[in-house]
This record gives sequence, C-alpha cells and structure tokens, in this order.
Amino acid sequence: MKRFLKSYLILTFFLLAYIQAFSASVLIPMDDSQKNHLKSYGIAYWTLQNNHEIHWLLNYRGGSFLLPLSKSIEDECKIRGVSYAVISDANVSKIMNEISSPEANMDAVKLEKPPKIAVYTPKGKKPWDDAVTLALTYAEITYDIIYDDEVLNDMLSDYDWLHLHHEDFTGQYGKFYASYRNMQWYKDEVKDNLARAQKYGFSKVSDLKKAVSQNIRKFVENGGFLFAMCSATDTFDITLAADKTDICNHVFDGDPIDEHAQEKLDYNKAFAFTDFKLETNPYVYEFSDIDVTLTRKVNRDEDYFMLFDFSAKWDPVPTMLCQNHKNMIKGFMGQTTAFKKDLIKPGVLIMGENKSAGEARYIHGKFGKGTWTFYGGHDPEDYQHLVGDPPTDLNLKKNSAGYRLILNNVLFPAAKKKKRKT
Repeated sequence: MKRFLKSYLILTFFLLAYIQAFSASVLIPMDDSQKNHLKSYGIAYWTLQNNHEIHWLLNYRGGSFLLPLSKSIEDECKIRGVSYAVISDANVSKIMNEISSPEANMDAVKLEKPPKIAVYTPKGKKPWDDAVTLALTYAEITYDIIYDDEVLNDMLSDYDWLHLHHEDFTGQYGKFYASYRNMQWYKDEVKDNLARAQKYGFSKVSDLKKAVSQNIRKFVENGGFLFAMCSATDTFDITLAADKTDICNHVFDGDPIDEHAQEKLDYNKAFAFTDFKLETNPYVYEFSDIDVTLTRKVNRDEDYFMLFDFSAKWDPVPTMLCQNHKNMIKGFMGQTTAFKKDLIKPGVLIMGENKSAGEARYIHGKFGKGTWTFYGGHDPEDYQHLVGDPPTDLNLKKNSAGYRLILNNVLFPAAKKKKRKT
C-alpha cells in the first residue's frame, strides 16, 4: 500500500509538472519582428469576438498582444500571416514582472469585449476612398456603414466606436466647387444631399449637417468613442461652433453668408479648436485656418511627425493610442493635412506633432463621458491622395506605422478601465 501511495504521489507530481510545462499563452509581437502588424489587430478583435479576454502589453515589443493558447487562435494567426509565439506560463510571469517594474514604462491592459463599430460614410461610391475602411477591411474587423439617416434616427446608441469618413459637415460639399462642380459625381452629391435634407424638413444641407453634428456630439457626451480623419476633423468642429449662423456662400445654399458669421462663432461648443478664422471664398479649397495644407513649408522628404512618449502606468489612454514599432511617422497630406498648434484648445492632448513646423497631426480629448481623436491627413501610405486615385493596397503596406494609429483607436474601447494610480 505504501509503495502504491508513493508511486501515486510521484506520478501525480510529474503529471502536474507536465501540465504546468505545457500550460502556455500566445504572444503576438508588435515590434519589427511582426510580419503583418495590421492583421494582428484583426486577430485581437477576432479573439474578443470569441469570448476570450486578452492583454495589450503597452510599450512591450511595440505594444504586443497576449492571448490564451488555443488551436483555433494559432490556426487563425497562420491563415492571416500573423507572427506569433507560444510561450510558457513561466515566461508569461517573467514578462509580467518586467512590465510591472516601477522603472519600466510599460503596463498590461486587459481587453474584454469587442467594440461595435460604425463608419459614417455615404452609401454611394465616391471618387475617393477612406483609410479607416481600408484598414478595417484588411484587418478583417467587422463594421457597419451608417450615414445621416441612421444618425438622425438615433441609432448611434447601438455603437461603441464611430469613425467619420472623409466628410464636410459644413454643407459646402467639400469645397470642391471650383474644380469639380461640372463633374457628374459632384452634381449627384448635391442632389442626394438636398433630397435628404428635405426629407428631414431642412431647406438647406448645411442645416441637415448641423443636426447630424449635434447628434454625434451627444454620442460622445454619452460615452461614445469618436475617431475622425482628414476634413471630418476641422469641418465637424467648425459646424459645432457655427451652430447659430450661416457660414455658406450662396453657391452652396442659395442665400448669402451671414455677414457677421465670424463674430458669431461659439468656440466653446467646439471639441478641439479655438479662435480660428473661416475661409468663406467658395473658390478656395479650404474651410478655415485650422488646417495647414496651403500654408505649410515642409518638403516631402522631410515630412514626418513624432509620437509623444507617455507614461504607460499613469497615462494608459494616450499610451494605447500611440502604440507603434516606430515613433517617427511619415507625413501624408489630405484636404486637412494637420492642425495649426496655436489654434488647439489648451486642454487638448497632442499625441503627434511636427514641432519645427508648428503642426499637430494626432490629437485627443474628452467630452462628457466619451472621448474623441482627430488624425490629420487622408491616407498614411499615399502622400498626396487625389480625387480618382486608386485605393492603397494594404497587402503592400502590412507593417504601416501610420495605419497602426488608426487600429489602436479601434481596439481602445475594448480596454478595461483602470483606476488612476495615486
């Protein structure tokens, strides 16, 4: 009996040791060793969709992901061409100890639930594409397309995260009048927007867009996450500030601009910008002096912006939004390329800038219970994307540092809120 008991205990010991040795996790590195950074975000999102919690290891090897070990996750990584490693619990503990060290600017944030994503974009095809929809599609992250109907019918509450597509919220049709007013796509856009405005009882498209902007503002105030790029950034803020005045030339809405429009702007209503001056000339391809596109003196070869280095343990939000394998990002133009730093409100967090040029590229702030992030430029991998140009093939840009900033924002709402350390 004693011999049996001794053998049993020895067998149990080795069995436990065997189980422990083979208990493991999947590490998706996000440094330069990663073969496909963009699809790695899709793996993280897919894992959350399948009811697994994961950890985002902030500032550890470029913002790596730690996932539970399962054959299905490994298979998905292989199918999508994502680099990964199976690591033992002992190695996980070692990594976590390294991250938790007070001297290390790292942290581990738990991601719990996949955010429900909406992209605000016209249903019809336009002669330009959108970097966010390209990124989401390539990463295989599911999203819904919504537009004015859904926003005005109070459907934003169904979503956690909202992206504003290349859009003009001022009702001036993108200020494309000078160059494209005789093009069929421009005429169709005017016709469609007028019909939609009349459907909701508005005589002008600018009034329709004001109502849409107010509902988006409420979405953020109630806890939503807003992400905007290119002209959807400044035109949204301009429209909030111009809520009580007409800033549109007669070629856009059939009646004159309010001659006191500039003085009637209420900057307190805007999220990010203050003291800006409107560009009211319909022949100038610009909305205000917020954007630097027409005034910047930056050579293409020198066009970069730097990401700020935040404290992962004290400021996890901007740290998450800036996760990358590069801290110097190639610049790229857009209808709104970057923001004049002098016109950014004092409480706004600048996360990426070209300091020598006085430009902010990547900014973030809170409003009510929610947050917003504005990212200047149109396509991070197409320096000067023109109307009618083909979309970027992300199979050729799978390690794009500029596109990673977009996908950081997509995962951000999944993070478990941590109490600020005191």
